[in-house]
Amino acid sequence: MTTDIQEQAAAPDENKIIAERRAKLAAIREQGVAFPNDFKPQHKAADLHIQYGEKTREELEANPVEVVLAGRMMLKREAGKKAAFATLQDSSGVKADGRIQIYATLDLTGEAAMAALHHYDLGDILGVTGTLFKTKTDELTIKVTELRLITKSLRPLPDKFHGLADQETKYRQRYVDLIMSEETRRTFKARTAAMSSIRRFMEKNDFMEVETPMLHTIPGGAAAKPFITHHNALDMQMFLRIAPELYLKRLVVGGFDRVFEINRNFRNEGVSIRHNPEFTMMEFYAAYTDYKWLMDFTEAVIRQAAIDAHGTATLTYGGRELDLAKPFHRLTIVEAINKYAPGYTDAQLNDAEFIKAELKKFGVKPHAHSGLGALQLALFEETAEAQLWEPTYIIDYPVEVSPLARASDTREGITERFELFMVGREIANGFSELNDAEDQSARFLAQVAAKEAGDDEAMFYDADYIRALEYGMPPAGGCGIGIDRLMMIITDSPNIRDVLLFPHLRKED
Repeated sequence: MTTDIQEQAAAPDENKIIAERRAKLAAIREQGVAFPNDFKPQHKAADLHIQYGEKTREELEANPVEVVLAGRMMLKREAGKKAAFATLQDSSGVKADGRIQIYATLDLTGEAAMAALHHYDLGDILGVTGTLFKTKTDELTIKVTELRLITKSLRPLPDKFHGLADQETKYRQRYVDLIMSEETRRTFKARTAAMSSIRRFMEKNDFMEVETPMLHTIPGGAAAKPFITHHNALDMQMFLRIAPELYLKRLVVGGFDRVFEINRNFRNEGVSIRHNPEFTMMEFYAAYTDYKWLMDFTEAVIRQAAIDAHGTATLTYGGRELDLAKPFHRLTIVEAINKYAPGYTDAQLNDAEFIKAELKKFGVKPHAHSGLGALQLALFEETAEAQLWEPTYIIDYPVEVSPLARASDTREGITERFELFMVGREIANGFSELNDAEDQSARFLAQVAAKEAGDDEAMFYDADYIRALEYGMPPAGGCGIGIDRLMMIITDSPNIRDVLLFPHLRKED
């Protein structure tokens, strides 16, 4: 086992390597244009593998295929001064290999280009023109007739076999992680495929994509702690959006019956493997629907996104199967507690003082104004939530924790609301919308009272939203889907930072 000093002695001096590369760049500058912008690649590595990978050597020789391709040099193997192999990587690798081998020779590529290739470094971006052939080992290769340096890389890439070993460095230097890790590239291309699927699904179902403000004068649409900023020209305090809900519902008032927004939200709260202060949600609202319709629709959106990103709705997460093809389960809060934390009696679950004592065992101190429904929800979160592996809707939330949801017509104190859970975490939240302006006003006033009592996540009173409701909003259903958490599941990623290209981290020392 080597010591740290031995490892440092064996490792190349990065500063020396960078200095050597800068010297090479200086020499290139003296010869002419160091960073040319006139090379136009016409082919991608993956497309070449798909189209010609099964061709025999004889077929490629009989029907020569000329290729113009650019890519980053990831490997180089020289055979003296007369020949060299290298591997170029471009952006195409998902359905097929995004790398392709090139073969340069003194006779075909030319003396000047071969001499230059000898000085090129791993990480340099090269442009090649040549013809396809197969080596003796049947590897598809470009026989190079023209070779150009497009971009000089000044910093060395990590070791090809280990990539970026430190997870935090992978997050901080995502650009290097993307160069080195096919798995990382695959994750973000799957995310893009899923996002495209969601947009297509929404548009197919007559939803109109819209954009609403990120700077709010009143933070609303969720129970969350906002980021606070200041607008200099208007000399007023503003808040970064915690949710687009109230603006989207204003659009329903205005006559757009089906709207959706894929939006960035900002919440000044904790950071964890499931939380990032800046995150993506998709919120949508549909007039003349209710929460039961929403559950069916949300299920269909998520299932199709998984299929389009993965080719199947049967996924694996953390080594355990997750089947999105089956109908999602539906349980009330109390039913979920009874199923996943059996042992409580009905009398206990309807006894506020008993639940407060139970919550104390979990280190949870509810707000003084919490009613029975809020206490039951808190107990569910401590005892049952983490066990909801299969997709499960928890339904019928209490009014006091659902200030924007329509109250049930048949059950006092209950709203027509659901939250969707899978792999033990919340993925979506939706409800039949409250469109009674007077009831909504009273709910906002209750939230104001809660805020004055110390609940810093309680909502503000939004007078303009009440005014909008007074013009009349049709009955509607609305839902928000946590895109980042959904992408964690679709891509089998254990940490929310794995599905964010540039997650938030502490400042570097």
